[in-house]
Amino acid sequence: MNLDDLRKEINDIDGQMLQLFLKRMEVCKSVALYKKEHDLPILQEGREQQVIERVRAASPEHMADPAAVMFTEIMDISKCVQAEVNTWGKIYEKPELFCPEKAQVIACQGTSGAYAEAACVKLFGKDKPIRFAVGFKDVVDLVERGRADFGILPLENSTVGSIAETYDLMASHDFYINSIVRVEITHCFAVKPETDPADVRKVFSKREALEQCSVYLSKNGLEPMDYANTALAAEMVKNSSDNTIGCICSKSCAEMNGLKIVEEHAADAYPNYTRFICFSKHFAAPENANTISVSFSVPHTPGGLYRILTKFAVYGLNLKKIVNKTVAGKDFEAVIFLDFDGSYTNRKVAAFLDDLKMGMGYFKFLGNFTETY
Repeated sequence: MNLDDLRKEINDIDGQMLQLFLKRMEVCKSVALYKKEHDLPILQEGREQQVIERVRAASPEHMADPAAVMFTEIMDISKCVQAEVNTWGKIYEKPELFCPEKAQVIACQGTSGAYAEAACVKLFGKDKPIRFAVGFKDVVDLVERGRADFGILPLENSTVGSIAETYDLMASHDFYINSIVRVEITHCFAVKPETDPADVRKVFSKREALEQCSVYLSKNGLEPMDYANTALAAEMVKNSSDNTIGCICSKSCAEMNGLKIVEEHAADAYPNYTRFICFSKHFAAPENANTISVSFSVPHTPGGLYRILTKFAVYGLNLKKIVNKTVAGKDFEAVIFLDFDGSYTNRKVAAFLDDLKMGMGYFKFLGNFTETY
């Protein structure tokens, strides 16, 4: 046999495998309909393990693992097919319509001049009342207690990455993301008008802001000092009698507090953006919502995450972002945060969400939203 003959033989085998695969999926649909009619769960405990053990036993030792992987993939696809069948005729609750113009009060952390305030204005306009809170959790508390309709928190920065505290709050509290707002960050180094920049030893700001300006601070021998918020740091410097301190904040914030700008571009990289989440206590989504966010814990089994990600290919969905976090209080258990293209009103997406949460010890639907640039 030459190579062309061998390839022809492989093509013939592939054709037979495809027909058997399609036949198996049709039988799976019938199984799904039976389970639906008799109110049985799609995931049958022990059934998958029985199939894998039978496959391993019927395979040569050197092919037992590859055969097990192939049949695991086939069964994962089968569960996707069954999950989609399970949505036939199913009624899904529609989310409320996210209407920024109807907001009464928005909560964010810091004080006037904070980047979070800029995110509020960008999404809701200049006329909406903003309630400032001391910390991130305080913002969540205001929304949960109904003292604010929406909250704004930073999610990630293009220079330093994810904001851990926000991810912790998403894992430990029940709220829904309604929108993502992107704000350009333009950090400057500012001091009191009477301060000689050469005398400054310590610079105060939010930890993430200090990290974004680490090269500038190091180059000038300035000690970074963590503070609650960039705007609060500017306010503190303005009111301090200490002429050896400065702050990292926005240019507008420095001007608002009457500070002297020593360096307009103190950040390590430009452009520099922060993405903020807008969230509420109730599930609300804009009409053109095109991104879904979820979080879950990965089963402690070989290939657990890989098997979950395979589902995206089966459903034809585009994965946009994946973040792996060790969340406080979870005893080092990894929590995965995923963003993917889709609308909650799409039947295939609804089936995917039903399928995704099956067998999960922890699963949370975080929202359906769009991003404002």
